[in-house]
Amino acid sequence: MTPTLTEIPLANLSLALIPALVVFAIYAYWSLQTGKLLYTLSRMVLQLLLIGYVLTFLFQTQHPALILSVLTVMLLAASWIALGSMKTDNKIQKWTLFQQTFLAIFVGGGFTLIIITQVVLQLDPWFMPQYMIPLAGMVFANAMTSVSLVSERFQSEIAHKVPYLNARNTAFQASMIPMMNSLLAVGLVSLPGMMTGQILSGVDPLIAVRYQIMVMLMILSSAGISAALFLHLAYKEPTKQGN
Repeated sequence: MTPTLTEIPLANLSLALIPALVVFAIYAYWSLQTGKLLYTLSRMVLQLLLIGYVLTFLFQTQHPALILSVLTVMLLAASWIALGSMKTDNKIQKWTLFQQTFLAIFVGGGFTLIIITQVVLQLDPWFMPQYMIPLAGMVFANAMTSVSLVSERFQSEIAHKVPYLNARNTAFQASMIPMMNSLLAVGLVSLPGMMTGQILSGVDPLIAVRYQIMVMLMILSSAGISAALFLHLAYKEPTKQGN
């Protein structure tokens, strides 16, 4: 018999707050921003409840334009969030950085998403929402994080008068540290969310492993390509700088 995923009653789900309350107690005892923690938790719950209803609708749609619209919104949101870590002097510079961030995530994430969905998985129809939306979320989120990290580190290196090429290389390597750690830890320290979900749903672990390898390669590629492209677009090497 194939095991099925156990439904969590709301009463049981509320018990998951117990460990979170410990964190809240630490915040309160150390006089930290408890309000911000409550806001973050409340927003997380609200966003997930809303997206649950939205995904239920999207997974039943047969309109590719709607899926493309959702991907565009995800891309715009990722670009805007990544922009938050960048220091800007004026609105014109901020708009320029947003364009560069958008292009970096669009190219790095979009290229990777096309390869995975159209070549590896060969989705039919090509926009199959059950695959396209979750995979796009992983791709854009990792590209967003990578661009945020590479920008912050590069600006820091330049502020300390580090030559351009050294600053670029240091920033790129720093942005890839979370990804490298994930690659090293997977299977030893952690079972990633997608693989865990598939196993809990009754999927053969060996099949789940194949999907997880695909996902790890996907997020590595989107993160690396987007970070490198952002550095190229936003910070071109000045003539003779660092020589």
